Amino acid sequence: MKKIQNIFIWNMLIATLIFSAGCATTKEARQFGMVIELNPEKMGEYKKLHADSNPGVRDLLTKYHMHNFNIFLHKIEGKWYEFGYYEYTGDDFEGDMAKLDEEPRNKEWLKVCDPLQIPLKGEKSWSQMERVYFNK
Repeated sequence: MKKIQNIFIWNMLIATLIFSAGCATTKEARQFGMVIELNPEKMGEYKKLHADSNPGVRDLLTKYHMHNFNIFLHKIEGKWYEFGYYEYTGDDFEGDMAKLDEEPRNKEWLKVCDPLQIPLKGEKSWSQMERVYFNK
């Protein structure tokens, strides 16, 4: 009976260590929000490009650790704006974004999408938004 208890205790200890190690290595995602104006005359084209049925560059976003990527549209004072959100789970944000920028398919995607958008005053593309609240 003592031997069975010892085996049980060792198994519980090993399971606890494995579980604790897994929890310790779980990394928090960094959240990003961004905004840009959308050319209203290009709304249909933009929506078609971003339809769930169009794979676009989704695999490249995942490859470079960008997850839960969402884009929302909203009209404010007669203008359409896109609000984007994504989570980054990698270890080298700047490096991953540089690699993504060099992907030929991403370059082609941006050649199609960029003309549909109107950067906010003083910006060249999407404007990064400051995160002030997050509820896990």
